[in-house]
Amino acid sequence: MEKQLIYLGDWRRILFGEAPAEFMIEVFFRSLIFYVILIVVMRFMGKRMSGQLTIMEMAVMITLGAIIAPPMQIPDKGMLQGLLVLLCAFIFQRGVNFWAVKSSKVESLLQGEVSVLIKDGRMQMEEMEKAKISKQQLYAVLRNKAIFNLAEVERVYLEACGLFSIYKYDKGDAAKPKAGLSLLPPADEGIQSLLVEIEEDVFVCNNCGNLATTTKTTCDRCGKDAWTKAKNS
Repeated sequence: MEKQLIYLGDWRRILFGEAPAEFMIEVFFRSLIFYVILIVVMRFMGKRMSGQLTIMEMAVMITLGAIIAPPMQIPDKGMLQGLLVLLCAFIFQRGVNFWAVKSSKVESLLQGEVSVLIKDGRMQMEEMEKAKISKQQLYAVLRNKAIFNLAEVERVYLEACGLFSIYKYDKGDAAKPKAGLSLLPPADEGIQSLLVEIEEDVFVCNNCGNLATTTKTTCDRCGKDAWTKAKNS
């Protein structure tokens, strides 16, 4: 835009930019389309992408970041267009939240559901694959909670918001597995003394944590043939 065409009293340019007033209708539909696309993309990128924010909140934050820059910095972009997009994002967010409150199916579709990543000391590989969580990510979360043996864990949930909920067995729980998969890094030999190998012929699947008394067969839970000696805490 040429310098001589920019002056402070040009309110039409300040409010509408160089586009006609009818362009505001197009801005509304542009906002709606990009809002939906952002939610879909964030949904498919996995729960951990959003962290403590919900997928919709994350989408709105990205939208807001893209909204405010052009009206503030580009002379031929009107302020009203940016304000309309802000208003659209607010209406969409409020509307979707209200819809989700009224319908559990809509809430599940938009936010996702809780994933059970560990059950009774064994990793649920199908759920982890769906949630796009690797074993090393899960190990890091457990080690951060001072858990070094998979057998200590009764349940691990990945919440819809991307947070982990971890529930250990009670010390006096008779149902607690006696041995399990070590979560300690194999390369760190100095810390391996925290766990001891059990004397019995009990082996654990390196892939899912399933226990077995022989290594001559594949794991009946995940189909892998990767065994190691089970360890106690």
